[in-house]
Amino acid sequence: MTSRAPQLHTGSHDLPVSDALASFMTGGWAGTPLPDDTRVPGFARFAGRRARLAARFPGERLLVPAGELKVRSHDCDHRFRPHSAYAWLTGLTGEDQPGHVLVLEPDGEAVLYLRPRSPRDEGGAFYRDRRYGEFWVGRRPDLAEAERFTGLRCAHLDDLDHHRRPGRDAARDAELACALSELRLAKDDWEVAQLQQAVDHTTTGFEDVVRALPAALRHPRGERWVEGAFQQRARAEGNGTGYETIAAAGAHACVLHWTRNDGPLEPGRLLLLDAGVETDTLYTADVTRTLPLSGRFSPVQRRVYELVLAAQDAGIAALEPGASFRDFHRACTGVLAEGLADWGVLPLPAKEALAADSGLYRRYTLCSSGHMLGLDVHDCGRARADQYLDGVLTEGQVLTVEPGLYLQPDDETLPPELRGMGVRIEDDLVITADGARLMSSALPRTADAVEEWMDTLLAGRT
Repeated sequence: MTSRAPQLHTGSHDLPVSDALASFMTGGWAGTPLPDDTRVPGFARFAGRRARLAARFPGERLLVPAGELKVRSHDCDHRFRPHSAYAWLTGLTGEDQPGHVLVLEPDGEAVLYLRPRSPRDEGGAFYRDRRYGEFWVGRRPDLAEAERFTGLRCAHLDDLDHHRRPGRDAARDAELACALSELRLAKDDWEVAQLQQAVDHTTTGFEDVVRALPAALRHPRGERWVEGAFQQRARAEGNGTGYETIAAAGAHACVLHWTRNDGPLEPGRLLLLDAGVETDTLYTADVTRTLPLSGRFSPVQRRVYELVLAAQDAGIAALEPGASFRDFHRACTGVLAEGLADWGVLPLPAKEALAADSGLYRRYTLCSSGHMLGLDVHDCGRARADQYLDGVLTEGQVLTVEPGLYLQPDDETLPPELRGMGVRIEDDLVITADGARLMSSALPRTADAVEEWMDTLLAGRT
């Protein structure tokens, strides 16, 4: 292989390397080959995916990058996660992938351009490069190992330069992103199994949180304690969380994407926990439960909770192959609007509030009732509307159903006892041949079951 002079990424406080040390570092290293049978998880799936993508763009060269490192502060980078499309096509999900690019050639050949392991007998990058060097961030495979690992022809990243085109067609790039989203809409059996694993670990993480509540209630930033309890499980069992955990107590639950998580937990109020474990293969769960911090729902809390649960039940019942994607949202919001009207909160009948030229019910439930789920928490977002939002459900699609009521603390249209309360119930489901399977069924949904579940976990905590 031709000798290459690597660009070294060093820090301001790195010590100089003498000629003597440089010479001493070039020898005396034992071989550490990867086992010949090491393969990416799901190895047999990826060639077919690449062929399906290439068939949409016959005769074209397609570049799908893993992405680049992003600086967090000075010479410290954020933890790297490859782009979901790259992971879906290669099975490569590790933190050693920044800068790598999958190229589908016009003749159909797939080539992976990567930064291989630095030789230890030349250059010194393996110990001097703090961004990519093996002594700093861990071992990478060499080209031969990468080929066995992925089943792809692999080439050095430096050889990719002649494929890069100035002034690339943005419209064609958008078409590629769209195609990659649409190809991922329906999950195969292996993907569903990965998502089920994510959901199962998330269930365990929610149990951890309940056991941690006594300590969290004592801490001035109990929301952070909750976040940390779930994060411990997510990192122990998978790659981490699939998105920033929402640990929202009291009125913070009225903020749809509350991730500051810097508030206290107060007995007698509710905790809205929206969290999901991401597997090592990068598939994520997305589950929400709203928990009474006292262990018991008050009458008014139970009234709000049971309306949201009824809305979710209606949404789940609307899931089946051939149904419009929007049907479950309409079912959820219909129940919520009827409930709000019955409470006297809406200034007009539910039917009028639900009309397209009104939508007044949305003051209390602003967002959609669910989304596709997969490698991204909001999966397949670049798909065309007629294939997703305005499309129909098909077997193998995985999605969330997550109605909620967000009753703002300063909303004078609400009676005082309802103000400052947020309730969301979110579950993950896979569309089956005759309906939908509740993947997160191990977590309780009814108010009584939630209370009993909390009692059991707190009684048995260690």
